[in-house]
Amino acid sequence: MAQRKIGKRKRRGTGGKPDRAGPSLAKRARQRVSHGTLKAAKASLARARDLGDGARKVLHPEIHSPHISLLQAPLEAPPIRKVGDVFRVASYNVHRWAGLNGRGKPNIQRAGAVIAALDADVIALQEALRPTGEKDSLEGLAQDLGLHLAFAATRIHKRGELGNAILSRYPITAISVLDLFSSRIESRCALAASFDIGSGTLGVVATHLSLVDRTRHRQVEMLLRHPQWNAGPAILLGDMNAWRECKASQNLEDTLHRHSNVDWPATFPASRPIFALDRIYASGAAVISMNAHDTHDARRASDHLPVVAQLSLSVPE
Repeated sequence: MAQRKIGKRKRRGTGGKPDRAGPSLAKRARQRVSHGTLKAAKASLARARDLGDGARKVLHPEIHSPHISLLQAPLEAPPIRKVGDVFRVASYNVHRWAGLNGRGKPNIQRAGAVIAALDADVIALQEALRPTGEKDSLEGLAQDLGLHLAFAATRIHKRGELGNAILSRYPITAISVLDLFSSRIESRCALAASFDIGSGTLGVVATHLSLVDRTRHRQVEMLLRHPQWNAGPAILLGDMNAWRECKASQNLEDTLHRHSNVDWPATFPASRPIFALDRIYASGAAVISMNAHDTHDARRASDHLPVVAQLSLSVPE
Protein backbone atom coordinates (compact mmCIF):
# COMPACT_ATOMS: atom_id res chain seq x y z
CA MET A 1 0.00 0.00 0.00
CA ALA A 2 1.33 3.39 -0.92
CA GLN A 3 2.00 5.67 2.02
CA ARG A 4 0.15 9.00 2.19
CA LYS A 5 2.32 12.03 2.60
CA ILE A 6 1.15 13.96 5.66
CA GLY A 7 1.78 17.70 5.72
CA LYS A 8 0.09 21.06 5.86
CA ARG A 9 -2.74 21.43 3.46
CA LYS A 10 -3.41 24.80 2.01
CA ARG A 11 -6.83 26.23 2.55
CA ARG A 12 -8.56 26.62 -0.70
CA GLY A 13 -11.45 28.75 -1.59
CA THR A 14 -13.64 28.39 -4.59
CA GLY A 15 -11.81 27.21 -7.59
CA GLY A 16 -9.18 25.45 -5.47
CA LYS A 17 -7.07 28.59 -4.95
CA PRO A 18 -5.66 29.69 -1.56
CA ASP A 19 -8.12 31.92 0.37
CA ARG A 20 -5.99 35.04 0.81
CA ALA A 21 -8.96 37.44 0.76
CA GLY A 22 -10.72 36.00 3.87
CA PRO A 23 -8.28 37.16 6.59
CA SER A 24 -7.99 40.57 4.96
CA LEU A 25 -11.74 41.03 4.87
CA ALA A 26 -12.05 39.91 8.52
CA LYS A 27 -9.40 42.42 9.61
CA ARG A 28 -11.13 45.23 7.75
CA ALA A 29 -14.45 44.25 9.33
CA ARG A 30 -12.91 44.34 12.81
CA GLN A 31 -11.46 47.77 12.11
CA ARG A 32 -14.83 49.07 10.98
CA VAL A 33 -16.55 47.68 14.09
CA SER A 34 -13.90 49.15 16.40
CA HIS A 35 -14.14 52.54 14.74
CA GLY A 36 -17.92 52.50 15.01
CA THR A 37 -17.82 51.47 18.66
CA LEU A 38 -15.30 54.20 19.46
CA LYS A 39 -17.40 56.78 17.66
CA ALA A 40 -20.51 55.71 19.59
CA ALA A 41 -18.62 55.83 22.89
CA LYS A 42 -17.38 59.35 22.18
CA ALA A 43 -20.90 60.45 21.31
CA SER A 44 -22.24 58.90 24.53
CA LEU A 45 -19.60 60.69 26.61
CA ALA A 46 -20.41 63.99 24.93
CA ARG A 47 -24.11 63.49 25.72
CA ALA A 48 -23.25 62.75 29.37
CA ARG A 49 -21.14 65.91 29.60
CA ASP A 50 -23.97 67.98 28.19
CA LEU A 51 -26.63 66.40 30.39
CA GLY A 52 -26.39 68.91 33.22
CA ASP A 53 -26.45 71.94 30.95
CA GLY A 54 -29.15 70.41 28.76
CA ALA A 55 -31.49 69.72 31.65
CA ARG A 56 -30.96 73.22 32.97
CA LYS A 57 -31.73 74.80 29.60
CA VAL A 58 -34.91 72.76 29.19
CA LEU A 59 -36.26 73.41 32.69
CA HIS A 60 -35.03 76.97 33.17
CA PRO A 61 -33.73 78.36 29.86
CA GLU A 62 -33.56 81.89 31.26
CA ILE A 63 -31.42 80.97 34.28
CA HIS A 64 -27.76 80.03 34.24
CA SER A 65 -26.40 78.45 37.39
CA PRO A 66 -24.94 79.04 39.80
CA HIS A 67 -27.28 81.80 40.88
CA ILE A 68 -28.91 83.21 44.00
CA SER A 69 -32.28 81.50 44.03
CA LEU A 70 -33.68 82.60 47.38
CA LEU A 71 -33.22 85.28 50.04
CA GLN A 72 -35.55 85.26 53.01
CA ALA A 73 -35.93 86.90 56.41
CA PRO A 74 -37.93 85.21 59.18
CA LEU A 75 -41.45 86.51 59.80
CA GLU A 76 -40.98 86.13 63.54
CA ALA A 77 -37.33 86.21 64.47
CA PRO A 78 -36.36 85.25 68.01
CA PRO A 79 -34.34 87.77 70.04
CA ILE A 80 -30.84 88.07 68.59
CA ARG A 81 -28.31 86.42 70.84
CA LYS A 82 -25.47 88.73 71.80
CA VAL A 83 -22.31 87.56 70.12
CA GLY A 84 -19.88 88.58 72.84
CA ASP A 85 -16.47 87.01 72.52
CA VAL A 86 -17.65 83.60 71.28
CA PHE A 87 -19.50 82.80 68.07
CA ARG A 88 -20.89 79.35 67.18
CA VAL A 89 -20.90 78.17 63.54
CA ALA A 90 -21.58 74.88 61.79
CA SER A 91 -21.34 73.20 58.39
CA TYR A 92 -23.60 70.34 57.33
CA ASN A 93 -23.89 68.36 54.08
CA VAL A 94 -27.56 67.36 54.22
CA HIS A 95 -27.40 64.88 51.30
CA ARG A 96 -30.51 66.27 49.57
CA TRP A 97 -32.49 65.61 52.80
CA ALA A 98 -32.56 61.95 51.67
CA GLY A 99 -31.00 60.30 54.72
CA LEU A 100 -27.95 58.11 55.12
CA ASN A 101 -28.27 56.15 51.87
CA GLY A 102 -29.69 59.02 49.80
CA ARG A 103 -32.39 56.84 48.26
CA GLY A 104 -35.49 58.02 50.08
CA LYS A 105 -37.80 60.94 49.49
CA PRO A 106 -36.63 64.27 50.91
CA ASN A 107 -37.29 64.47 54.65
CA ILE A 108 -36.45 68.04 55.61
CA GLN A 109 -37.90 67.72 59.10
CA ARG A 110 -35.49 64.90 60.00
CA ALA A 111 -32.38 66.92 59.10
CA GLY A 112 -34.10 70.05 60.43
CA ALA A 113 -34.20 68.54 63.91
CA VAL A 114 -30.43 68.00 63.70
CA ILE A 115 -29.91 71.59 62.52
CA ALA A 116 -31.98 72.92 65.42
CA ALA A 117 -29.91 70.86 67.88
CA LEU A 118 -26.71 72.48 66.61
CA ASP A 119 -27.82 75.79 68.20
CA ALA A 120 -25.42 77.66 65.89
CA ASP A 121 -25.41 81.33 64.98
CA VAL A 122 -24.51 80.57 61.35
CA ILE A 123 -24.97 77.26 59.53
CA ALA A 124 -23.72 76.42 56.03
CA LEU A 125 -25.58 73.66 54.17
CA GLN A 126 -24.29 71.68 51.20
CA GLU A 127 -26.34 69.51 48.84
CA ALA A 128 -29.34 71.46 50.05
CA LEU A 129 -32.37 70.62 47.94
CA ARG A 130 -35.08 73.19 47.38
CA PRO A 131 -37.80 70.72 46.38
CA THR A 132 -40.66 71.54 44.06
CA GLY A 133 -44.17 70.30 44.79
CA GLU A 134 -43.31 69.06 48.29
CA LYS A 135 -45.17 69.92 51.48
CA ASP A 136 -41.95 70.66 53.37
CA SER A 137 -39.56 73.24 51.98
CA LEU A 138 -36.19 74.83 52.66
CA GLU A 139 -37.82 78.21 53.23
CA GLY A 140 -40.35 76.60 55.58
CA LEU A 141 -37.53 75.11 57.63
CA ALA A 142 -35.85 78.52 57.92
CA GLN A 143 -39.14 80.09 59.07
CA ASP A 144 -39.68 77.36 61.67
CA LEU A 145 -36.17 77.95 63.05
CA GLY A 146 -36.55 81.74 62.93
CA LEU A 147 -33.41 82.10 60.79
CA HIS A 148 -32.41 84.25 57.84
CA LEU A 149 -31.83 82.22 54.67
CA ALA A 150 -29.73 82.59 51.53
CA PHE A 151 -29.73 79.84 48.89
CA ALA A 152 -27.59 79.53 45.75
CA ALA A 153 -28.61 76.91 43.19
CA THR A 154 -25.78 75.14 41.40
CA ARG A 155 -27.80 72.72 39.28
CA ILE A 156 -31.24 71.34 38.55
CA HIS A 157 -32.12 68.09 40.32
CA LYS A 158 -35.09 65.91 39.38
CA ARG A 159 -36.80 67.02 42.61
CA GLY A 160 -35.92 70.72 42.43
CA GLU A 161 -32.90 72.99 42.77
CA LEU A 162 -29.73 71.75 44.43
CA GLY A 163 -27.03 73.95 45.92
CA ASN A 164 -25.53 75.72 48.94
CA ALA A 165 -27.43 77.53 51.68
CA ILE A 166 -26.62 79.70 54.68
CA LEU A 167 -28.88 79.97 57.72
CA SER A 168 -28.19 82.79 60.20
CA ARG A 169 -29.58 84.41 63.32
CA TYR A 170 -28.30 87.73 62.00
CA PRO A 171 -29.57 89.85 59.08
CA ILE A 172 -27.87 89.51 55.71
CA THR A 173 -26.37 92.81 54.53
CA ALA A 174 -24.66 91.61 51.32
CA ILE A 175 -24.69 88.46 49.20
CA SER A 176 -22.82 87.14 46.16
CA VAL A 177 -22.08 83.88 44.34
CA LEU A 178 -18.67 82.78 43.12
CA ASP A 179 -18.81 80.32 40.22
CA LEU A 180 -16.29 77.55 40.89
CA PHE A 181 -16.94 75.96 37.50
CA SER A 182 -15.58 72.41 37.45
CA SER A 183 -17.06 70.65 34.42
CA ARG A 184 -20.30 70.28 32.53
CA ILE A 185 -21.35 67.45 34.82
CA GLU A 186 -20.02 68.89 38.10
CA SER A 187 -21.21 72.40 38.90
CA ARG A 188 -19.78 74.02 42.04
CA CYS A 189 -20.05 77.44 43.66
CA ALA A 190 -19.34 79.43 46.81
CA LEU A 191 -22.02 81.51 48.50
CA ALA A 192 -20.53 84.60 50.17
CA ALA A 193 -22.53 86.73 52.60
CA SER A 194 -22.04 89.52 55.13
CA PHE A 195 -24.01 89.70 58.37
CA ASP A 196 -24.74 92.47 60.84
CA ILE A 197 -23.85 90.90 64.19
CA GLY A 198 -24.42 94.01 66.26
CA SER A 199 -20.79 94.68 67.11
CA GLY A 200 -19.81 94.83 63.44
CA THR A 201 -19.91 92.78 60.26
CA LEU A 202 -19.03 89.11 59.84
CA GLY A 203 -18.27 87.58 56.45
CA VAL A 204 -19.20 83.99 55.66
CA VAL A 205 -18.19 81.92 52.64
CA ALA A 206 -19.99 78.58 52.24
CA THR A 207 -18.89 76.09 49.61
CA HIS A 208 -18.76 72.49 48.38
CA LEU A 209 -15.51 71.70 46.58
CA SER A 210 -14.69 69.19 43.84
CA LEU A 211 -13.74 65.56 44.39
CA VAL A 212 -10.79 65.96 42.00
CA ASP A 213 -7.54 67.13 43.64
CA ARG A 214 -6.34 69.34 40.80
CA THR A 215 -9.73 70.97 40.35
CA ARG A 216 -10.13 71.48 44.09
CA HIS A 217 -6.75 73.24 44.20
CA ARG A 218 -7.89 75.70 41.49
CA GLN A 219 -11.15 76.30 43.36
CA VAL A 220 -9.30 77.10 46.59
CA GLU A 221 -7.12 79.61 44.75
CA MET A 222 -10.29 81.28 43.45
CA LEU A 223 -11.83 81.32 46.94
CA LEU A 224 -8.79 82.92 48.53
CA ARG A 225 -8.90 85.75 45.98
CA HIS A 226 -12.44 86.69 47.06
CA PRO A 227 -12.62 90.24 48.54
CA GLN A 228 -14.48 88.88 51.57
CA TRP A 229 -11.11 88.14 53.23
CA ASN A 230 -10.16 91.83 53.15
CA ALA A 231 -13.39 93.13 54.69
CA GLY A 232 -12.99 92.17 58.35
CA PRO A 233 -13.54 88.89 60.23
CA ALA A 234 -14.64 86.08 57.92
CA ILE A 235 -15.12 82.32 58.05
CA LEU A 236 -15.03 79.57 55.44
CA LEU A 237 -17.36 76.63 55.95
CA GLY A 238 -18.15 73.66 53.79
CA ASP A 239 -17.63 70.19 52.45
CA MET A 240 -14.01 70.47 51.30
CA ASN A 241 -13.90 66.87 50.00
CA ALA A 242 -10.47 66.55 51.60
CA TRP A 243 -10.12 62.78 51.32
CA ARG A 244 -6.37 63.06 51.81
CA GLU A 245 -3.65 65.64 52.29
CA CYS A 246 -3.41 67.76 49.15
CA LYS A 247 -2.33 71.16 47.84
CA ALA A 248 -5.82 72.58 48.31
CA SER A 249 -5.93 71.75 52.02
CA GLN A 250 -2.37 72.94 52.56
CA ASN A 251 -3.14 76.22 50.82
CA LEU A 252 -6.12 76.82 53.11
CA GLU A 253 -4.13 76.02 56.24
CA ASP A 254 -1.26 78.26 55.16
CA THR A 255 -3.60 81.21 54.54
CA LEU A 256 -6.44 80.91 57.07
CA HIS A 257 -6.69 80.02 60.75
CA ARG A 258 -7.69 76.49 61.73
CA HIS A 259 -8.41 74.88 65.08
CA SER A 260 -5.60 73.74 67.34
CA ASN A 261 -6.66 70.08 67.40
CA VAL A 262 -4.10 67.62 66.12
CA ASP A 263 -6.62 66.11 63.70
CA TRP A 264 -9.74 67.36 61.98
CA PRO A 265 -12.92 65.73 63.34
CA ALA A 266 -14.16 62.91 61.10
CA THR A 267 -17.61 63.49 59.60
CA PHE A 268 -17.99 60.91 56.79
CA PRO A 269 -19.58 58.44 56.47
CA ALA A 270 -22.04 59.39 59.19
CA SER A 271 -22.65 55.78 60.27
CA ARG A 272 -18.94 55.25 60.99
CA PRO A 273 -16.97 58.49 60.49
CA ILE A 274 -13.48 58.04 59.03
CA PHE A 275 -12.86 61.04 56.75
CA ALA A 276 -12.70 64.71 57.78
CA LEU A 277 -14.39 66.10 54.68
CA ASP A 278 -16.23 68.98 56.38
CA ARG A 279 -14.09 71.82 57.70
CA ILE A 280 -14.19 75.36 59.08
CA TYR A 281 -11.50 78.04 58.71
CA ALA A 282 -11.32 81.66 59.85
CA SER A 283 -9.67 84.96 58.99
CA GLY A 284 -9.52 87.77 61.56
CA ALA A 285 -10.91 85.35 64.13
CA ALA A 286 -9.66 82.38 66.13
CA VAL A 287 -11.13 78.88 66.01
CA ILE A 288 -11.29 77.92 69.69
CA SER A 289 -12.69 74.41 69.30
CA MET A 290 -14.18 72.13 66.67
CA ASN A 291 -16.03 68.83 66.83
CA ALA A 292 -18.39 66.60 64.90
CA HIS A 293 -22.02 66.63 66.05
CA ASP A 294 -22.27 62.86 66.49
CA THR A 295 -25.74 61.83 67.66
CA HIS A 296 -28.16 59.02 66.82
CA ASP A 297 -30.36 61.38 64.80
CA ALA A 298 -27.38 62.88 62.94
CA ARG A 299 -26.22 59.43 61.88
CA ARG A 300 -29.59 58.80 60.21
CA ALA A 301 -30.35 62.20 58.71
CA SER A 302 -27.47 62.37 56.19
CA ASP A 303 -24.32 60.59 55.03
CA HIS A 304 -22.28 63.40 56.68
CA LEU A 305 -22.19 64.49 60.30
CA PRO A 306 -22.33 68.24 60.96
CA VAL A 307 -19.11 69.91 62.09
CA VAL A 308 -19.42 72.66 64.74
CA ALA A 309 -16.87 75.28 65.81
CA GLN A 310 -16.58 77.91 68.52
CA LEU A 311 -14.94 81.11 67.27
CA SER A 312 -13.48 84.13 68.98
CA LEU A 313 -13.85 87.28 66.91
CA SER A 314 -10.62 88.68 68.30
CA VAL A 315 -7.74 88.53 65.84
CA PRO A 316 -5.62 85.42 66.49
CA GLU A 317 -1.99 85.95 67.43
